[in-house]
Amino acid sequence: MRPVRQLFAAAVAVLLFAATVVFGAAPASAHDVAESSSPAADSTVAAVPETVSVTFNNQPQAIGAFIEVYDASGKDWAEGPVEIVDTVVSRKMRSDTPDGTYTVEWRVASSDGHPINKTFTFTIQAGSTTPGGGTASASPSSAASAGTVPSAGTAAPGSSATPEKAPDASQPFPWSIVGFAAVALALLVFLGVTARRKLAGGSDEENRGE
Repeated sequence: MRPVRQLFAAAVAVLLFAATVVFGAAPASAHDVAESSSPAADSTVAAVPETVSVTFNNQPQAIGAFIEVYDASGKDWAEGPVEIVDTVVSRKMRSDTPDGTYTVEWRVASSDGHPINKTFTFTIQAGSTTPGGGTASASPSSAASAGTVPSAGTAAPGSSATPEKAPDASQPFPWSIVGFAAVALALLVFLGVTARRKLAGGSDEENRGE
């Protein structure tokens, strides 16, 4: 009976290992995501924003974090260090930034250490606005085209626009977890069959001995 007990103990150990792998690796497979930005992506603001910021679902790490705001010529109009307050990563804009369309490029390390980055654009145009900043009125056609706010951006404080949460495209399906689970199941089946054979063999030997 000792071999049967040993096989049973091994099966339990394999099952516990598989459970640890599956439930322990699942949280690590989900990285942080950017929930909103200010100014909002593809918005038009009537004045130079004091800061450009990105808000995440968890507090990111400061390692390697940067936010840069480029004009059409590639000049960066952001200044000063990147600041992280809770889940908001921001950097100040130069007050003499001229009107035009700007590309914001950001990169942070999520709370699990996985680097994430993305870009979005916004436009500074005196006397104009779309959800994301400014107070001047917009034409009906421009307001209609701006009715759908991209999921990577959100309106600035005071606006009622609420974006949908953007899924992180860098999150792959955890096939490794499925593989571990399949291997663990195969081992359990093998150990169970072996244990039954050992038990049957022992019973036959006892019967012949009688």
